[in-house]
Formats: sequence, structure tokens, C-alpha cells
Amino acid sequence: MMSCVPAVDGSDEVCANCGTTASDTVKLKSCTAYRLVKYCGADCQRAHRKQHRKACMQRAAELKDEELYSQGHERPERDFCPICTLPIPIPMEEHSVLKACCMKRICKGCAMAALKRGMIDCPFCRTPLPDNDAGVLALLQARVGKKDPDAINHLGQEYMQGSLGLQKSMRRAIGRWMEAAELGSVGALYNLGVAHERGAGVGQDTEKASKFYTKAAMQGCVQSRHNLGCFEGKKGNHHRAVRHFLISAKMGDKDSVEAIKKRFVQGLATKEQYAEALRGYQEAVEEMKSHDRDEAERLGYSKSKGWLGGCV
Repeated sequence: MMSCVPAVDGSDEVCANCGTTASDTVKLKSCTAYRLVKYCGADCQRAHRKQHRKACMQRAAELKDEELYSQGHERPERDFCPICTLPIPIPMEEHSVLKACCMKRICKGCAMAALKRGMIDCPFCRTPLPDNDAGVLALLQARVGKKDPDAINHLGQEYMQGSLGLQKSMRRAIGRWMEAAELGSVGALYNLGVAHERGAGVGQDTEKASKFYTKAAMQGCVQSRHNLGCFEGKKGNHHRAVRHFLISAKMGDKDSVEAIKKRFVQGLATKEQYAEALRGYQEAVEEMKSHDRDEAERLGYSKSKGWLGGCV
């Protein structure tokens, strides 16, 4: 029997099982899965299946990795402030506010600049902002009623925390996140990953957590990409872990840089990989800087939330 090798069009093609050469009378057909080999008939394909299965599974894993590591290198549009159009520093919750009226995340530099100009309404949609939890919840639920995936995701977070006057309920939080994920919320995929990783509201299941993180990471979720790297590191797959950390570091995640630095010190990552991560991270940080953001940080606005009413 011949070994499993990719069948190349235009070459001297042979049946992977019996070695029969293609001719005018003998037509070979590729295996239906990944077209690695060809067969002269169904009998040869069945006879060769056990030998070919390993190569086929290996190719499937290779294609899966190509997809996993080639996608999600750019942060999604929602990670950018709609006012200054700059990416928001990570973690975004500490450097921005989410407006319940329009579900836009405004960087604190732009929010502060709007206040300095006397603008007390939402800087993006100009909706008057409520000054109490009931008013904020009403705005959020209005967006939920319109099937806004980000609003549904954040309603789940409010249930998880028991805030805005809602009774704390992980069951309801999970339900909202599942609904939001089906509608396309990357944040909901991340939240579901965290819930399954920690066993919060669901049975602890790292395999399911990894699947949710993978879907989110391939759509640009920085935290999910970092967590995938942590999963691989715990399994001893440091090469795969570093590949994940390199991606998230270049998107502005400091924790990923530190993770690569730690592995470099341990001899599990190369000097070149650490330098690449540090350089990419620094470039990402520079892209996020603005005068208003620096001023908000200097004046302490970046550490405050209450001064920005109507936030969830």
C-alpha cells in the first residue's frame, strides 16, 4: 500500500490503495474530505480508510489552526470610540463608558471633552441622560426590545452583578448571553467562555469555554485570544500559547506581553518573539493615545464613572 500524499493535478496519479495509474480507462477520484489522495474505486477507498484516516485528521487540524491563527488580528469596530475613532485601551471598561441610550462605548477622553464643552447629553446620539438606575435600565431595556445584541449582552451582565435594581441571577445572565451570541455579540461569546471556565451559572467545562473563546478570538476579541493562550500554556503547549499571546499583544494587551516575557525567562519563548510582542504592543498603545485621553487620566476622570450619567 502507498503512503498518503497529496494528489497533485497533472502528476502521474495513482490509486493510494492499489497503485493503479490513472488512464483513459481508469478514472481516479479524490477522497471526499480533504482531497489528499485519490482512489480508483469505492472498494480501494474503503480498504485504505484506516491508513488514510490519520493523515486526513492531521490535515483537518492543520486547516483548523490556519483559520484560528490567521483570523481576528484586528479589533472589531465596537472597540473604537465613535467620536475620536481611536481604538479604546484595554481593558475597555476602565477607559470608556457604555451609553445605555445607543449602546456606544465612548472613550473617557471624548466624554470629558464633551463635558468641558457643556454637553450633558450623550456625546454620540444626544439623548438626555438619566441620573438614576431606573432611568438607565429603561434605556437599556428599550435597546433590548429592538434586539440589539450588545444591549442584550449587557443586560446579562447587569443580571450577573445584580445592578440597576435587578435581582442577581446567573441563570438569567446566561440566557441573555446565549441570545446575544446568536445575534452576533462577540462580548457575549466571551462572557459565555468565562462562565463555562469558572462554572458560574453553568457546569464548569473548559472545552466549552475554549470553543466560545475561539469564536470570539477569531472576531477580534483580545481577552478571548489571551485566554486561549492561557489554556494552551496550562496544557504545556507553549508554542501554541505564544502564538496566541503574540496576536493579543499586538492588539494592545499588556498581560499578553507579560505572558511572553515570563516564557522567555523560562526558556519557552525566544528573544525574537518577546521583542516582536513588545514592539507590537508599543505600536498599539501609541495608536490609542490622544490629548483628551491623557488629560482625562491626569485629572482623574479616567478613574471615575459617576460623573458620566446614563452609563451601564
